[in-house]
Amino acid sequence: MRDDINPTERDELDTEVRQFVTFVAGDEVFAVDMAPVQEIIRVPDVVRVPLAPPTLDGLANLRGKVLPIISLRRVFGFAERAADDASRAVVIDLGQPLGFVVDRVASVVGVDVRQIEDASGIAATVRSDLVSGLLKDVGGHATIMVLDFAHLIAAEFAQVAATAAAARAAGAFDVDSGAQEDDEERSTDELQLVSFDVAGQEYAVAIEDVQEIVQMPDEIVQVPQSAPHVLGIMTLRQRLLPLVSLRRMFGLPARAADEQSRIVVVSLGAAAVGVVMDSVNEVLRVALSAVEPVPPLLARQSGMADIARICRLDGGKRLVSIIDAHSLFRQDAIRDILENRHVQQDTDMNMSGGPIDAGKDDEEQLVVFRLGQEEFGVPIDSVQEIVRVPEMLTHVPRAPSFVEGVINLRGSVLPVIDLRRRLGLPEAARSDRQRIMVFLIDRVCTGFIVDSVAEVLKVERRAIEPAPQLSQEQSRLLARMANLEQQKRMVQLLDPRYLVAEGDLASLAAVGGPGGDQRG
Repeated sequence: MRDDINPTERDELDTEVRQFVTFVAGDEVFAVDMAPVQEIIRVPDVVRVPLAPPTLDGLANLRGKVLPIISLRRVFGFAERAADDASRAVVIDLGQPLGFVVDRVASVVGVDVRQIEDASGIAATVRSDLVSGLLKDVGGHATIMVLDFAHLIAAEFAQVAATAAAARAAGAFDVDSGAQEDDEERSTDELQLVSFDVAGQEYAVAIEDVQEIVQMPDEIVQVPQSAPHVLGIMTLRQRLLPLVSLRRMFGLPARAADEQSRIVVVSLGAAAVGVVMDSVNEVLRVALSAVEPVPPLLARQSGMADIARICRLDGGKRLVSIIDAHSLFRQDAIRDILENRHVQQDTDMNMSGGPIDAGKDDEEQLVVFRLGQEEFGVPIDSVQEIVRVPEMLTHVPRAPSFVEGVINLRGSVLPVIDLRRRLGLPEAARSDRQRIMVFLIDRVCTGFIVDSVAEVLKVERRAIEPAPQLSQEQSRLLARMANLEQQKRMVQLLDPRYLVAEGDLASLAAVGGPGGDQRG
């Protein structure tokens, strides 16, 4: 370099040199601009993701963060090849980190921008739309193709590209914080509710007031001299929980609890109360525009005084009464049981004599099941029950193609769907380990065949994070992931609400026939 140039001229010359990482995939040599390259790692083990683009190998754990791993060979249609010691994943961050598997990394080179040529002459070799330029006689190679990874992501991963574009528009590349801001923005114009049935009427409680949903216990301890709607006390994870009947509180006819009955544990500051419901339906997201106050005349009626608002769904055909939990439990009988000296002493101490672990409220309880080698989870309260797969399913004429058949479940006809087929996975032969998991989807009971049910798992909420958005369908059905780093496990969390397309629910209810549709 000349010694007689001034600093300004030297800076101008320096800006003409760009750094590239070069690598090999198939029989071709490629390069990527150094700026978005976050790091280069060995190819990690991955978790396969249903409903993702075929170029995705799966998801990996990179220091506690979920990293999508993409096969560059598959992007360009090259022959498949197993990763070896030379294979690497080039981690590129264009709004969301992505790992691209290459056969080997060659070098890092500095290239004068005047050496970068137009890529129009390579259409017969690879997909020219993904190549932004050519490097000639660089790094010992006659020709190196410069990949346009922003275009590649937009072409192969539309959902990822949309996320990245939103992050860039916000002036930040922190996808997690961007997603959180989106959630906060949505939360300002909608309510999230847990809905349930009592005496044929649908009610709901704000989800932030619900700690968890559990089944009825085998034993309830009676509380002397308590109000009629106080059922007693149960033990829930080494603490005592007062139980009340919403039927009795609202003056509705009494009914013995059955297998559909559930206890909704409602948070009241430091205390909690279990409210017995006939059945739990779903978690609803309701636009504020669909919510209105209870008319004053109704508000004075028995059973309506503790209902704050009513939301209209399905064009007004479905009315859900929203209970104000804090108003409900200001009633004297509930306050008395919460302040009862015997209960309060036991509630303040666990069974070993120590203070209650407040961290229990920071957990989610999941039912974990397997499809092939991968683990999936659903919230335990979403599972109505789990039954064995019968030797034969009864096929229904003119049933939708996605329905395997039906079974008789205690007098009700239950449509059954193979979850492998629903998720686009290879079919598997029937086995004794398979089970049918029964969900209530938009109030229609439906069974899904899984390879096996593994366990009930408590997961800290901090270990649950949004899953990378790889396709529109995947981002709805498999939107979250439990990243259990210490156990070297990643459990994909499935949202049962999206297991059946909205347009298919009516035909699914028709297959169920009497008892199959729980809409009432």
